[in-house]
Amino acid sequence: MDFLDSRRKCSSAGKVIVVAFFIAGCVVMLRQMYSPSYTSPNLFSQHELGVTHVLVTGGAGYIGSHAALRLLKDSYRVTIVDNLSRGNLGAVKVLQERFPEPGRLQFIHADVGDAKAVNKIFAENTFDAVMHFAAVAYVGESTMEPLRYYHNITSNTLVVLEAMAAHNVKTLIYSSTCATYGEPVKMPIREETPQASFCFTQLLFLPINPYGKAKKMAEDIIIDFSNTNDMAVMILRRVFHRNVSSFFSSSHHSDTNDAYVYRYFNVIGSDPEGRLGEAPRPELREHGRISGACFDAARGIIPGLKVKGTDYKTADGTCVRDYIDVTDLVDAHVKALAHAKPRKVGIYNVGTGKGRSVKEFVDACKKATGVEIKVEYLDRRQGDYAEVFSDPSKIKQELNWTAQYTDLQESLKIAWKWQKSHLNGY
Repeated sequence: MDFLDSRRKCSSAGKVIVVAFFIAGCVVMLRQMYSPSYTSPNLFSQHELGVTHVLVTGGAGYIGSHAALRLLKDSYRVTIVDNLSRGNLGAVKVLQERFPEPGRLQFIHADVGDAKAVNKIFAENTFDAVMHFAAVAYVGESTMEPLRYYHNITSNTLVVLEAMAAHNVKTLIYSSTCATYGEPVKMPIREETPQASFCFTQLLFLPINPYGKAKKMAEDIIIDFSNTNDMAVMILRRVFHRNVSSFFSSSHHSDTNDAYVYRYFNVIGSDPEGRLGEAPRPELREHGRISGACFDAARGIIPGLKVKGTDYKTADGTCVRDYIDVTDLVDAHVKALAHAKPRKVGIYNVGTGKGRSVKEFVDACKKATGVEIKVEYLDRRQGDYAEVFSDPSKIKQELNWTAQYTDLQESLKIAWKWQKSHLNGY
């Protein structure tokens, strides 16, 4: 009897010890989890079968945030790196709320010009591709602060390329501009439109402002680097306006590796579901997009618009430009990513191929906003071309991409809806 009691006591004591160890283990785990030094398993640092991890630089900006949204909707893993000098943290928060699942989206507040920070980001994450949007992008501002533009665009691109090389990231989608063409003498603009020309014995580079020159330098660096390895590169170019006051103004406006580079045209619109929009900083309004000037006039922020030039050789006498909806633009970037191939450099102009006059744009903005915007017509500004538009044949043939959101009034209507519900931005 004493023997059985002894066995029962030993058994009970053993159970108590096991339970005590279990509780102690749980306490240790909980302390670690809530400790500031605790880090959970990082899905962003691991390759996962069937998941493509894309670094989106400038992903808090207007175009970058829309690109991140599209990538997330298509089940990509996304890391946004942005210093928020021009981007909006509110846009990032919208994406985080929409995609809260672990391993879907992370935001890193950093400057891509900081080589140490960029290398740390690449060392701590496993990227399959980079979409490089981060850049200051106002032509007028570039003429006033040229060194800032060369640092921000050209030097920062070099930092990103060096990090890609050091960490064996082989695919680059580069967002460029048709400002690299300068002022073409022939329309439409094609990918083979010269970016430099010979005059007697002198080589003349055609970009006419620091923004275009900095982007052209960055393109050259990307292409030269890709020639030394098996990168896949895509370059996308868009046509630009010098700035809003080029033909709009208001009372407070002054006169293996894959790399694909995209040059794209004037961007308008916003997310059709109303989650994202464009919210430039107030101090940058005078450098901003044409749609922004129209919306400011519709909201009464400025008294009206002044259209410069009514005697061009166009249907209604005003300048003709190519406008692309941001939804179409990011679709082109995602298609480029899907088609990226080692040892190939793809260069594409991204536009609708159809020009719209300034008068058509203003009329569409009036209808989209429901506001009878005051318009004053002035003499033309010297040097503005009558027509600037793209030939998108190459991107259609090679990437099966065609602009879908080509109704100017509808694109402006969608953007205006977001503007009205976000009067102070995000």
